[in-house]
Amino acid sequence: MATYIKKGKSGTQQQDEDRKVREIVEGIITDIRTNGDVAVRKYSEQFDRWTPATFRLTDAEIEKVVASIPCGIIDDIRFAQTQIRNFARHQRASISDIEVETLPGVILGHKNIPVSSAGCYIPGGRYPMIASAHMSIITAKEAGVERVIACTPPTKGGIPAETVAAMKLAGADEIYILGGVQAVVAMAVGTETMAPVNMIVGPGNAYVAEAKRQLFGRVGIDLFAGPTEVLIIADETADAEMVACDILGQAEHGPTSPGALITTSRRLAEETIVEIERQLGVLPTGDVARIAWQDNGMILLVDDETEAAAEADKLAYEHVEVLTKDPEFFLKRMKNYGALFLGPETNVAYGDKVIGTNHILPTKGAAMYTGGLWVGKFLKTCTYQRCTASASALVGEYAMRLCEIEGFMGHREQAALRVRRFNPAPSK
Repeated sequence: MATYIKKGKSGTQQQDEDRKVREIVEGIITDIRTNGDVAVRKYSEQFDRWTPATFRLTDAEIEKVVASIPCGIIDDIRFAQTQIRNFARHQRASISDIEVETLPGVILGHKNIPVSSAGCYIPGGRYPMIASAHMSIITAKEAGVERVIACTPPTKGGIPAETVAAMKLAGADEIYILGGVQAVVAMAVGTETMAPVNMIVGPGNAYVAEAKRQLFGRVGIDLFAGPTEVLIIADETADAEMVACDILGQAEHGPTSPGALITTSRRLAEETIVEIERQLGVLPTGDVARIAWQDNGMILLVDDETEAAAEADKLAYEHVEVLTKDPEFFLKRMKNYGALFLGPETNVAYGDKVIGTNHILPTKGAAMYTGGLWVGKFLKTCTYQRCTASASALVGEYAMRLCEIEGFMGHREQAALRVRRFNPAPSK
């Protein structure tokens, strides 16, 4: 039976915080829809102290930024992007158009058509999220999206050079130094200086996530996302140093980031608590990670691997590391997760930055119904059909009767017209 060694804060507290965020975002969206660039500039000044002559970088400005970065950093960015591009290409190759003859003369098919344009939000704030440029822009381009624009906030009152370089190398068609809700809304609804896009993707803080939620329907989005999450599933073969390190490695994202341990070992649970406290004392980002652990950390003691998998599926966390003697058990058994990291040789940081899988993943239970960002998110699977005359008459006979049962007489007539035209013999 599962036993909590440590719990995070209650759901009621989180609901109150969500309500406040929702109300603020509603006001910003309404303002930008009404006032366009004027409102965008107002919020950029208010939240980022950033009011350049134009938010969009010119080609010359981008080239100057890229040229200012040491070659070693450019090489590292290129290496990461090569891994992400390679995996995205394999994903795209796995998606096929189809055309089949389901009855004699009845041809059905589908085509996978990229959206025409996408906006990628690259977070900044506490950390310049360079890797998000790879994950969003490259994935969109490999899916075949024609126009990919990208927004990122200023860093310390200036242009985040490494992030801009990553955006350029990833293939962004337009780059804007613009952050927060104002960037997401501008991309979605358009302004006098920014044409709107069909889809918005990318991670962000609670306000960015809420903006995407409220704009969904006007534009497509990758997924609903909240603070990053990490779950470690471990048994007696794991060690507390690694478990603590990997929990705190995600906790540093922000004070609302949940970190959890599900374990079959009480000894490991108790040692992890001690080890987390020790590492918090030396971790440079320990001030943030400490709050995240205190408010949102959780340790759950379970009887066996089967119960561990069941409890993990209930949590449906974004990142799930498996530090057990048989990681493959969880690959075969689990159903709800954003990404799995199997064995001590891998970890969330690899997935977040460089190994090739995408780091834009479902949080807050969304892994129960969706996976993370991949090329398929940018594709519309659109069906088509064609019939021979004789096949149309055959299908039409069934359609007439089925439409009449439902009372759709206009629908019935569509079918009846084809039956009369392509099979003049009276129907029985």
